[in-house]
Amino acid sequence: MIKSGIISSVDGPVVGVKEAEGLAMADLVEVGEARLLGEVVRLRGRAATIQVYEDTSGIRPGEPVYGTGGPISAKLGPGIIGTIFDGLQRPLEVIEAEAGPFIARGAHVPPLDPERRWRFRPAVAPGDTVEEGSVLGTVQESPLIEQRLLAPGGRVTWVADGERRVDEEMARLATAQGERTVIMAQLWPVRRPRPYRQRLPPDVPLLTGQRVIDTFFPIAKGGTAAIPGGFGTGKTITQHQLARWSDADVVVYIGCGERGNELTEVLIDFPRLTDPRTGRPLMERTVLVANTSNMPVAAREISIYTGITLAEYYRDMGYQVALMADSTSRWAEALREVAGRLEELPAEEGFPAYLPSRLAEFYERAGRVVTLGGREGSVTIIGAVSPPGGDFSEPVTQNTLRFVRCFWALDAGLAAARHFPAINWLQSYSQYLDSVAGWWHEHVSPDWRRLRDTAMDLLQQEDRLLQIARLVGAEAMPDPQRLVLETGRLLREGFLQQNALHTVDSYCPPQKQVAMLRVMLEFYQRGRAIVERGAPIGTLRQLPIIADLLRIKTDVPNDRLQRIDELGHELERQMDELEREYV
Repeated sequence: MIKSGIISSVDGPVVGVKEAEGLAMADLVEVGEARLLGEVVRLRGRAATIQVYEDTSGIRPGEPVYGTGGPISAKLGPGIIGTIFDGLQRPLEVIEAEAGPFIARGAHVPPLDPERRWRFRPAVAPGDTVEEGSVLGTVQESPLIEQRLLAPGGRVTWVADGERRVDEEMARLATAQGERTVIMAQLWPVRRPRPYRQRLPPDVPLLTGQRVIDTFFPIAKGGTAAIPGGFGTGKTITQHQLARWSDADVVVYIGCGERGNELTEVLIDFPRLTDPRTGRPLMERTVLVANTSNMPVAAREISIYTGITLAEYYRDMGYQVALMADSTSRWAEALREVAGRLEELPAEEGFPAYLPSRLAEFYERAGRVVTLGGREGSVTIIGAVSPPGGDFSEPVTQNTLRFVRCFWALDAGLAAARHFPAINWLQSYSQYLDSVAGWWHEHVSPDWRRLRDTAMDLLQQEDRLLQIARLVGAEAMPDPQRLVLETGRLLREGFLQQNALHTVDSYCPPQKQVAMLRVMLEFYQRGRAIVERGAPIGTLRQLPIIADLLRIKTDVPNDRLQRIDELGHELERQMDELEREYV
């Protein structure tokens, strides 16, 4: 650590430096006597501008700036899983234990416990030649996650076997540049994507157990999605559901600039959640990055990059990773504030002109790939957006739409009506439908896409007919149209609405989703034929089976799907009886 300049000005998180020596763009620096962490964002001759990620109160011109000689990097190794970090990868629980509930300025805490010993099991032997990305050995990081420590490439001359600390050598490799020592931990610049061998098509769905997502607007593993919505529409709860139920191996949750009480709820609830697949605590496959709205604004930006770097690290081991960013709007607001202090030319609504490129950089780091070591892994990014007043035309939402292929629009009206998830099926879309249809055809049902499209068409018809019903009244409409309204209600209340707190309804497997949709659409098909024969719609609405169909989601356990077939037979019986009356 060498002195690299002197503070010349302080403007909030933006610090000017004179007599700068040895600094480069994006270098990590320590600012002032308090050694606050910052990053070089501008260089002009011997003058530099630094974005500081901590509170600059009390910093004065004339204090020194120290260069570290490298960019901001995440320390990657055993001990990440189950940890709660801030945006600079400082473990918050360690800070609390040492200094209390508040983060002291300039706190320097190792991201990974340097004293903890991990049982290292080698996967290679001396004399073996390994390619870059090959597995040197493994560490059981948690009961659910085995960390696979990767090689830089070369011929193994020595490998450890036994307990090691993260900074102790675990192998030595002979390379063209000479012998290289490999330790468990590695540093990786957070703004630089980790390399991979090949990008794979997004044709495998990330199953979430949420019917409106899996069936109507699916997301693929390695895909990107946005969840925009105003206050109270359920963004955070939706992301909690996705974190808990999605078939991802590792979950990285970034709380970026959200209210302290909301993020506190996340930090309290997540350690209490149980992984439904294993019965183990969910934190045994989860990493939390916490950055509340009252923390220094510039730190919001770096938290996004820290989180995606951690996600890529586990992707390279061959894991399927789901990253939840809540919310990218707060990140964009931090960009706007810092850009204003840097006196950069503002674009729409004061956001910097490079907002779209920053969003693109973030979402482009998603993907399902073949890693350098030949394994298959993925990072799926699901970003919440918090448009002011729920206005989807604002710049962050509109620019996000350019770079994501899945859009789950949360609706304040649905939330007010207690319809959750409050995903508006008329505004939302997914560009992965064609990509994942083959998986559904092979693993679940050949008619999944047909059922989905038929249901979507009925819901669109219902929306148009509801507008007419508000004018003339539903009773004045023809019976075929009233049947569409009744089926739409059945789909909305019996299929799209889902109770996150119900022991059965919280998660719905794909087989149950298809079975539910099939029997509900069978009601419409049979009902339409009966109405065409002259039966009044009132006789259909009085059938006892309708109440049973509305309760399938809660009354039929996920492991007893044959009961849905029984309801289908009962539907056929009641329809046959009604049909005989109007032959």
